[in-house]
Amino acid sequence: MIEHYLDTTFTPDRTLQEQIREKLITTILSGCLPINEAMPSSRKLAKMLHVSRNTILCIYDSLIEDGFLISKKRQGYFVSPDLNAAETDISPLQSPTAGRGGIENRVIWSTRLKRRLDAQRHIVKPNNWASYEYPFIFGQVQQDRFPIEHWRNSAKTQLNSASVGTWLHDRVDRDDPELIEQLRTRILPRRGIYAQSEEIILTLGTQNSLFMIASILCDASTTVGIENPGFRDAYNIFKSHGAGISLHEVDGDGLVVNAKLHGCDYVFTTPGHQVPTGAELSKERREQLLQAASANDFVILEDDYDADISLNGAALPSLKAGDRDNRVIYMGSLSKSICPGLRMGFIVADEDLIAEIRSLRRLAYRHPPTNNQRCAAHFIGQGYYDAHLKKIRELNSLKKQVMSESIDRYLSEILLSRSASASTAFWLQAPAARNTEVLSWHAAKVSVLIEAGFIHFFGSKVPENYLRLGFSAIPIEKIVPGIQRLREVFDEQSCLH
Repeated sequence: MIEHYLDTTFTPDRTLQEQIREKLITTILSGCLPINEAMPSSRKLAKMLHVSRNTILCIYDSLIEDGFLISKKRQGYFVSPDLNAAETDISPLQSPTAGRGGIENRVIWSTRLKRRLDAQRHIVKPNNWASYEYPFIFGQVQQDRFPIEHWRNSAKTQLNSASVGTWLHDRVDRDDPELIEQLRTRILPRRGIYAQSEEIILTLGTQNSLFMIASILCDASTTVGIENPGFRDAYNIFKSHGAGISLHEVDGDGLVVNAKLHGCDYVFTTPGHQVPTGAELSKERREQLLQAASANDFVILEDDYDADISLNGAALPSLKAGDRDNRVIYMGSLSKSICPGLRMGFIVADEDLIAEIRSLRRLAYRHPPTNNQRCAAHFIGQGYYDAHLKKIRELNSLKKQVMSESIDRYLSEILLSRSASASTAFWLQAPAARNTEVLSWHAAKVSVLIEAGFIHFFGSKVPENYLRLGFSAIPIEKIVPGIQRLREVFDEQSCLH
């Protein structure tokens, strides 16, 4: 009977033993297998699935050990009676709520929502971006360049019996002290920040940091200054908390500092590499911004998302480094420098504010997973992080050079301007008649993934002729042919106009 439930198609990215065990457990827990019917013999199942008999024997033994199967002498393997779903009152193949009520009794959720977030415009990136031949996408990494062996070593270290107690238990609202210490002594001083442990809190990445800050500090009476173009998710977060938004221009030196900022309660900025243009906020602007904040009683929200992978060897210190009266809330990220899926960031701010954020975080999720915290602490402490950063900077530096040369060679005459100061992306301006969203659709058809720039602009009149080309995820050997193919798409679309 089990033959009907086992799909013999396996994927190459997971072991056969893992996939077969998972399929067997799914079938067993479905309740479809009677407890009085023997499982296929190891020989028969191995032949059916085209695997070795030893593989099946190992799986059967592990399922017995974990209580899913029992072995009866000279009869074979059987589903454990304790797992017999037929003994329950609910059929495993039928939803417990099937047939309850009629359509007139269903909840109309749209009438209950206190705020609507699904109408917000978001940055959209395909989940299958890695399947594109030329993924010029921002914010992702090249998978084969991730230091898997070093990360695995850090993970294994935390699985030693002597280390389990450091992350196994719920810490309520506390962070892992080892990771906090690594941030305090190894990461933050690079940005000119010297903080106490009580001034640092871990988050699930920069967006989570922003959400908690907005939850505590923003309401309908609050005005937040945002760069335009700027970080779309920051705009959405502050809007969702009822804050008024004040839009501020950006040029080649970053955020334009002028009297328009004086009416803000908070100013959100990305001074290291402005999102999305990549411009670095100049030293003069940094000083002006700090002075304006003090003179006009506003707080600076500094998003220093890619500080550790910056290709600028003479990068300016963070705004927080020059903060003399606690007017800068600093947000950093390990997700950009290690891997996006890690979802780990941190906030550095006045101790009183951190205490409030900690209380809010406790209500939401207590703390980020402690095993990930301890693994990251070990990864940094053992020097793996610095070795990884060195390799990533070297690789991205080469990619950036190849990208620059390719854009100059194949796209220069059809672009009005470009910004090349960002660590992992180019911000490009096409002629006004070009709609880069349409261009991105046609490029995707030939496996070239680019990002239309309109989503980063706010206000009533949004330009449609900007695009961003990221290079952190694309292999270096794919850059030139990818830019060539993009040029072909440009030319094909020109013929249609």
